[in-house]
Amino acid sequence: MNIVAAVRRLRDNLGFWLTALGQEAMDLSLRTHADLRTRIVESPGTTLDDAALAALVADLRIIAGKTLPAGDLTYGIFSGQREALARAIITLVSDASTGRPIAFNALAVMQVARAGETQEVVHLGLVMVDPDARGQGLSGVLYGLTTLLLFIRDGLRPKWISNVTQVPAVAGMVCETFSDVYPSPQPEARQSFAHLELARGIMRAHRAVFGVGDEAGFDEARFVITDAYTGGSDALKKTFEAAPKHRDDIYNGFCARELDYARGDDLLQLGRIDLAAARRYLLREIPSGSLPALLATSAMLALQRMILPLLHWLDDTRPFGTLRPRLPSGEAAP
Repeated sequence: MNIVAAVRRLRDNLGFWLTALGQEAMDLSLRTHADLRTRIVESPGTTLDDAALAALVADLRIIAGKTLPAGDLTYGIFSGQREALARAIITLVSDASTGRPIAFNALAVMQVARAGETQEVVHLGLVMVDPDARGQGLSGVLYGLTTLLLFIRDGLRPKWISNVTQVPAVAGMVCETFSDVYPSPQPEARQSFAHLELARGIMRAHRAVFGVGDEAGFDEARFVITDAYTGGSDALKKTFEAAPKHRDDIYNGFCARELDYARGDDLLQLGRIDLAAARRYLLREIPSGSLPALLATSAMLALQRMILPLLHWLDDTRPFGTLRPRLPSGEAAP
């Protein structure tokens, strides 16, 4: 029976990945835990009909209702407006037998001006978990699976990610999962000019994505948004005592030092998903020392050292290092 279940799960996983790479806008479902099913819906505001969109938003509100007794959220995906949901990627975890929604993540894809070009940044977005379902190891699915899918679908090219939070557990997870994260308490963390350009672009044009009002300040040296809970996200504001802590106290101390919780500050974190981040994610999800873990590591190293540089070099439609595309984006060859 265990062999049959393992074969069935392998078949489902292979089907999931093949479908993911073949869909222009993802709408996928996969059993990620023994009794849980995860659905990933890309751009539901443009791909779902009215009934399906209303059902999806209703599931999100059910989770929010159990997570935020103090009040309802009024911005972004909870508005039910197609415009807000058109740029979102929803990861929804439900009970496989009853269909009861228990957790979600709402990513948003932002187009940010940088160095005279437009840079795509994936905002990790809002995450909520039913209090009755916490402790089931859902963070890997909610934060990592969808960004990994986007990374693979884009030809394994590094992608910028952003995150706005005052929760130490989330800030630490971002630091440990992604590459080149700033701000971070890790000694190697550095603010590059790319970090600063993207942060300025996000704060200038995309505050509505994470519910921060125009009156909120931004400390460019520390990447701290001051008085952040003024743009419809007021119900998310927490005290330091109430904010979930990370298992490594370095992140708890970092947030306590950098953020004024009484005022309502947030960190704006920027990092990248690249092969190193993908490898860390896969090895965290696969048992350490197992044959699958060894195969995953070997495959990642082969891609990083030999295969990907050649593929990216031969692709004349996108930039590679200092090289620029042969033709402007969208222009056909004569």
